[in-house]
Amino acid sequence: MREIMFDVEQSIFLKKDDNFDDDHVFVAGLARSGTTILLNAIYQSNQFASLTYDDMPFILAPNFWAKISPRKSHGNLKERAHGDSIRVSTNSPEAFEEVFWKTFVDDLKTSEEFFIKFISLILKKNNKTRYLSKNNQNIRRLGLISEIFPRSKILIPFRDPLQQTLSLFSQHMKFVKEQNEDTFVRDYMKWIGHSEFGLDYRIINPSNLLYPNEKEFNHWLEQWYLTYKSVLELSVKYEEFYLIGYESLCGNPKVWINVKDLLGINQETKYLFKETKKVIGQTFDNNLSDKCYRLYESLVSKSFGI
Repeated sequence: MREIMFDVEQSIFLKKDDNFDDDHVFVAGLARSGTTILLNAIYQSNQFASLTYDDMPFILAPNFWAKISPRKSHGNLKERAHGDSIRVSTNSPEAFEEVFWKTFVDDLKTSEEFFIKFISLILKKNNKTRYLSKNNQNIRRLGLISEIFPRSKILIPFRDPLQQTLSLFSQHMKFVKEQNEDTFVRDYMKWIGHSEFGLDYRIINPSNLLYPNEKEFNHWLEQWYLTYKSVLELSVKYEEFYLIGYESLCGNPKVWINVKDLLGINQETKYLFKETKKVIGQTFDNNLSDKCYRLYESLVSKSFGI
């Protein structure tokens, strides 16, 4: 059904003489790294097109759905399901891009061609020339995104390892409980491709794990280490990767100013980046934690904007 809707969307709305920029912005980090906050801060500049809650449920046919859907009022801001104080409305940008990758995952060549068309359709619907993406699952395909759009900027946020691990672990246990109690929550998250945690959690780094059990805090700490170790190695190869330290973003106003300059945001935009620190309250592998903090220092030393 999704493939059919995408075909209809292309045939009606995509023209041969359409010409869009390829200087897009992709925000992709391990979940709970500040990706949504960074997305919202960039989106408020009004210089980018992005998928929003308004595009549900026909993610692959944004123009067609906009034509036939009733005009919506964006309603009041409400706290999102994560329970993390981030408030959203139907006009808020969100990580629905994974629906595309779930649909065309089996054919890489087709995926690349269709991804360019998909972004063009989002741009057309919003009458913009640049696309803004937030998709934590893109942490699995950073190199591919860079090869498809070599002029784009890829922002990769990271946080203090124990703080981010606690957030990952807590969210996983929260959604496991909610999905066991309500099958709709599980079906919805599966449909939009949110497998960062919950009953359908997909491990990013599954090989040779010391801690394969996702019910253990150390599992998430190990995933933090393996994920950002890979990111750091890739950042040497791809100059369009920009590591963004969340603690620096919150504590140093120059970081956001430099990010805006990097992205060509040409208007005054302010955003309150707020760091929260929680008591860990979990036992963890001290040797693994030490490795994470050494890696964290390396990430900070190579991070953008400080």
